[in-house]
Amino acid sequence: MIKKHLDIDTVLFDLDGTLADSLPLIRHTYFTVFSEMGIPWGDSDVMRWIGRPLKDIAVHFAGEGPADYFIERYQYHYHRDHDRYTSIYPGTLEMLRELKESVIKTGVVTSKGRSGTMRTVEFTGIVEYLDVIITANDVERHKPLPDPVYKAMDLLGSVPERTVFVGDSHYDLEAGKAAGVRVLGISWGISSAGELAKYDPDRILGNWDDLISYIEGKH
Repeated sequence: MIKKHLDIDTVLFDLDGTLADSLPLIRHTYFTVFSEMGIPWGDSDVMRWIGRPLKDIAVHFAGEGPADYFIERYQYHYHRDHDRYTSIYPGTLEMLRELKESVIKTGVVTSKGRSGTMRTVEFTGIVEYLDVIITANDVERHKPLPDPVYKAMDLLGSVPERTVFVGDSHYDLEAGKAAGVRVLGISWGISSAGELAKYDPDRILGNWDDLISYIEGKH
C-alpha cells in the first residue's frame, strides 16, 4: 500500500513507450507501409512523430490524397503483427496493481485509435487496472494540446492539482503542462532523459519504483 504524502489521487499514463513496449511494433509497421507505398524511409524522422495521431502522420508523409490508403495499410500490418512485436515493460502490472490497491485512479491517454489501443491494453493485461481510456477517437484535438487530459480528468472526477500524467515524449509533457497537472517523464521510451529534461518535467523516472517514491513524497 502506497503511503501518500503528496496529495495525488489520479495517475494518467501514455501507452506506447510508457506502459507498453510497442515501439518495435510501431517502427516495424511504419517501415512496412513506407516500403509498400514507396515513401523514403528516415527512421529518426518518422519516430519523432510517435505520439501524434496516425492521420496526422499519414498526411505528413504520404500526402492528403494517399493518406486513407496509408492508414488502411498501417492498420492491417499493425493488427497482423501486434502480438509478435508487443510486450509490457517490467514491473508495469505490479505498479498498476499497487496504485489500484491504494485507491488511486488510473487511466491511459493516448493518440492511438481505439481499436489499436484496446488490442494493446487487453493483450498486455493492463486493461483491468485502468479506470478510463482516452484515445484519438475520443477528442477532436490531440496531444500536445490538453484536451485528452481534460477528458480523462472529467470522466474520473479528478482535478489538476491532484493529477499526474506520465509519458515518454514531449507531446505528453506539453499536454500535461497545458492541462495544469504534474508531469513525469520516463527514461525507457521514445525520448531520452536529456530530451525530456528540456520540457521541465516534475521528475524523470528511471523505473516504476520512482513513481511510487514520487507519490510518497520521497526525493
